[in-house]
Amino acid sequence: MFDYMSVKETAEKWGLSERRVQILCSNNRIQGVIRINRMWLIPKNAEKPIDRRYIRKCEKDGAKE
Repeated sequence: MFDYMSVKETAEKWGLSERRVQILCSNNRIQGVIRINRMWLIPKNAEKPIDRRYIRKCEKDGAKE
């Protein structure tokens, strides 16, 4: 069985806001998340998704990483 973290724990671990983690969960950007009532459970071994907002901005500016 997996161990799970709360949104708050995940936000601290990844350096994101709690709201951003909630949005990632609701958009199915994190594998293995479970929603129980109003609470998200994120697997401890889940990887932080790539921030698509930053990639889009770079593409518009013509910059490449």
